[in-house]
Amino acid sequence: MRKERETIFLNALEENQEKLFRICSIYSKDDEDTKDLFQEVLIHVWKSMNAFKGNSSIGTWMFRIALNVCLRFKSKHTKNQNRMIRLDSITVSNFRSEVNNEDGNEKLKALRKCVKKLNEGDKAIVALYLEGLVYREISNILGLSENHVAVKIKRIKSKLLNCINELL
Repeated sequence: MRKERETIFLNALEENQEKLFRICSIYSKDDEDTKDLFQEVLIHVWKSMNAFKGNSSIGTWMFRIALNVCLRFKSKHTKNQNRMIRLDSITVSNFRSEVNNEDGNEKLKALRKCVKKLNEGDKAIVALYLEGLVYREISNILGLSENHVAVKIKRIKSKLLNCINELL
């Protein structure tokens, strides 16, 4: 049973790891937070493998866990932010960011900046939408109706377009 669970986990991770990492990057301040958050998501997915019932695709189930972990992380991080001091003066040489490897694409950088400005609910919707999930999957993950997701996406697109036009 454990071997089967491990195989399912590894196959699902192989298929969804880049998408999960991008979702984590939306909810984190920097590359280190993104990596920590991604690791936290993987731990929660692994611990919850026995609870997966197959009512949705395993990718959809993983996205739901990722969003819950990200929202808890964001909430906890915001509470602790005043108590922490960032050491921005420390640099690490030869470190290449997985999140920002498209440095030349100004539109993509503007999109990321604008997505980070959205409220938490809108971030969740746009993160899933940008990963190519259909309205039905997004509604299942977030517990919203498909119609509500469609309306929210239309409004979010408008907000993002306005924000990107301001930045460019």
